[in-house]
Amino acid sequence: MFFSIIIPVYNVEKYLRECLESVLCQTYEDWEAICINDGSTDGSATILEEYAAKDSRFKVISQANGGLSVARNSGLEAASGDYVLFLDSDDYLEKDTLRIIADNLSDEDLLCFSGRRFFEESGEYEKADILPQETFETGWEYYSKHALDKRNFAFVCVVLRCYRRAYLLENRLRFKPGIYHEDNMFTPLACYYAKKVKVIPDALYDYRVRGSSIMTTRSLKHKEDIISIANSLAAFFVEKGGIEKTTVYKALTHHYQSVFATESSRKEEKHLLSMVDWKMYKAVSRTKARHRIQHLALRISPALFRVISKR
Repeated sequence: MFFSIIIPVYNVEKYLRECLESVLCQTYEDWEAICINDGSTDGSATILEEYAAKDSRFKVISQANGGLSVARNSGLEAASGDYVLFLDSDDYLEKDTLRIIADNLSDEDLLCFSGRRFFEESGEYEKADILPQETFETGWEYYSKHALDKRNFAFVCVVLRCYRRAYLLENRLRFKPGIYHEDNMFTPLACYYAKKVKVIPDALYDYRVRGSSIMTTRSLKHKEDIISIANSLAAFFVEKGGIEKTTVYKALTHHYQSVFATESSRKEEKHLLSMVDWKMYKAVSRTKARHRIQHLALRISPALFRVISKR
């Protein structure tokens, strides 16, 4: 069994060696690391070349900066493994990650595992989420059961799964370029198309939470992208038949609501309201009476929506 580890790299020279060492030190040796230098302007490119010279299993692709989604897609195009993992370049793997995954895989499209977050400012690790050992005949059963679970390490994060490469190619699963929260877009679709899924309890991935991370603040662009993702996923799932939709509808309702949960300028709120596909939002808000009321309140004003939501 051969693994492709896709590592997008952009200006992470401070953390990159730790990330690459975690791959180099794997106790399972049949892997390639596809490292995409996404237009780095620091010393990241030099570090990548250093590791490529040290071990031929490190493959380096250099491209103009296109963002995380574009880099991941480039890695998928170059990958040759039976299975694919995604590793962010400021994070790292436990040394037995690939061996444990290989021992548990048979013919699953997805193998899901746990991870833990490392908070750089405090130097502390958060306790890993405890996952049950389970198997599912479809990815949608898995999604419907667990997507709304309360977890420290968010369910949607793509780094918490190993993917059969043929299944990704067959279903044209790629990351949408130019957006934040790309995992929110990718993961429901990956689960929808997956046939067999296995969940193991092992914590195999370490996620670094940096104070300077782009995900620690929510700009207008973040809010726009959340609405865009909700619109797109709602349009995809509303027309699908033969599946249980309660979980995905609740998740998409939360997407819409999260954008307006805190007050912003009147101009910004007006702009964001204009982006909402109200037909789709209405369709996904029908799982709970409270959600339907919140939908109506938001159509009147975000301020009223926030008052209703606090009750």
